Amino acid sequence: MGLSCCSFSAASFKQYPSVSQNRSYQKIENPSLRNNNNIDLVTKPSTSQKWSVAQYDHNSLLSSSTPLESYSLSKNSYNNKIAISKLLAGEDPSDQALKVIDAIQRLGIDYLFQEEIEKILRNQFMSFDHYTDNKHNIEDHLHDAALRFRLLRQQGYFVPAGIFNKLKDKKGNNFKTELGKDINGLMELYEASHLSIEGEDVLDEAKIFSSQLLTASMTCLGDDHRRARAIANTLEYPCHKTLAKFTAKNLFGTTSHFESANGWINVLQELAKYEFNQVQSLHKREILQISQWWRDMGMAKELPFARDQPLKWYIWSTGCLTDPSLSQQRVELTKPISFVYIIDDIFDVYGNLDELTLFTEAINRWDITAVEKLPHCMKICFKALDNLTNEISHKVYQECGWNPSHSLRKAWATLCDAFLVEAKWFASGQVPKTEEYLRNGVVSSGVPMVLLHLFFLLGQSITQDTVDFVDKMPGIITSTAAILNDENQEGHDGSYVECYMKERQGSSIEEARQNITERISDAWKCLNKECLSPNPLPATFLKACLNVARLVPLMYSYDDNQHLPSLEQHMKSMFYESVPM
Repeated sequence: MGLSCCSFSAASFKQYPSVSQNRSYQKIENPSLRNNNNIDLVTKPSTSQKWSVAQYDHNSLLSSSTPLESYSLSKNSYNNKIAISKLLAGEDPSDQALKVIDAIQRLGIDYLFQEEIEKILRNQFMSFDHYTDNKHNIEDHLHDAALRFRLLRQQGYFVPAGIFNKLKDKKGNNFKTELGKDINGLMELYEASHLSIEGEDVLDEAKIFSSQLLTASMTCLGDDHRRARAIANTLEYPCHKTLAKFTAKNLFGTTSHFESANGWINVLQELAKYEFNQVQSLHKREILQISQWWRDMGMAKELPFARDQPLKWYIWSTGCLTDPSLSQQRVELTKPISFVYIIDDIFDVYGNLDELTLFTEAINRWDITAVEKLPHCMKICFKALDNLTNEISHKVYQECGWNPSHSLRKAWATLCDAFLVEAKWFASGQVPKTEEYLRNGVVSSGVPMVLLHLFFLLGQSITQDTVDFVDKMPGIITSTAAILNDENQEGHDGSYVECYMKERQGSSIEEARQNITERISDAWKCLNKECLSPNPLPATFLKACLNVARLVPLMYSYDDNQHLPSLEQHMKSMFYESVPM
């Protein structure tokens, strides 16, 4: 799956589907199929080389420094929260409040101030024209104008990008060169440019303009390493495309991003440190629940060829759902994610085409008896999947009065259909058309399947209309899946490149990769648009979709040894290293 490492396969490609990065190639000997001369066992990747993400046991969780206590605010942290709330309530919305909100979001504690943030930004939206009319020179207040634009867009408010045309020369062709002196303004302009939607050329131009000047400025800073580091971090990790959950810890002991923060930044940092340790303790308890569920299910023993990485699967859930209050949803969401990995391995590593066809037919009919003649692992997988689907459906029904079993079963069938399409490509040697390949890859990424489960687990705004809407895979889902699909093609799966070059004779690898880069940009623009109001889906779901897209680069940050050092370090830091108070 895309979550499992991109489930896009095309026959005869040098790199096969979703697990191409970390599997050696070998011929699979399926004992149940020996002596069957009618079946051609193709060479597929093996999972004998487990993904290099550290697997921690229960003892390391229980013995770490932070106790497994319930999530709550201490008296001091509560007082800090009250102090910041009063600060937000008393600030002039045109001045410091936006900087406070920015700091809160960068530190990853915005869930503590949702009402205050929404009130301020709603007022900002209502008076946006006042700040952008001809009486206000945006050029003199570039940082504040770009920050206001970014925060409002991130909150779902549509504000016009045309305000940035005021930064251009009289002919309207180029941005004014004197803007290069305003480093803080350029940094925020670069941040704002990532909120673009289709047709906003001025933001595309602003991104190129600001990134070029910021890159050049780093060579002129001399010994000001702190400033250079802040610029480099902005260019590499723009706020909108980065999960604060994974970067906030780097801001606990610095003010390089909060130069005009005065005393309130110290209060926020102390609050963020406490929250980090409290949420870390919460995550440990969640990991214990997931580990116990995975061991009790026994899938690792029953399917030795499949991946055994519940901690990595949990990363998707914890990155997707960052609010501490969504603890149970994180635990439950990890379960269907694990099955996407397992089924992906059955298709990629174990089954031959005849078996996979029968398995897919059984999933489509949701008929347990239909798998009785299939290998043991497929029977075990389907029965466990049936149990999980029933359990989740029961929980959703108890919480919301809605039985999602039909939607969930249909989604699993759709996923297996997409896996089977890829298996047929591989078995036949067929190279699909690029659009066909990418269209199928959106489904086989596993993202629509996981987000459908998430929608029901959140239990918000569940009606016949919203269920029908989500069942049809709306843009918020397909754009998220496309980002995962294309990001993986850019760095790790050569399949699309070969599709592209075969379809466009004479094209180069560089042209194919440039096409992927453009597709990623377009997918982000689509996702940005889907996150703007109005949208029939709840804000929590929209943010979760956005977080999945933000998480993708980290989940595919492979080094030359096919390891994930960045992900390993983030997991260690987030789950096992508390912050000194």
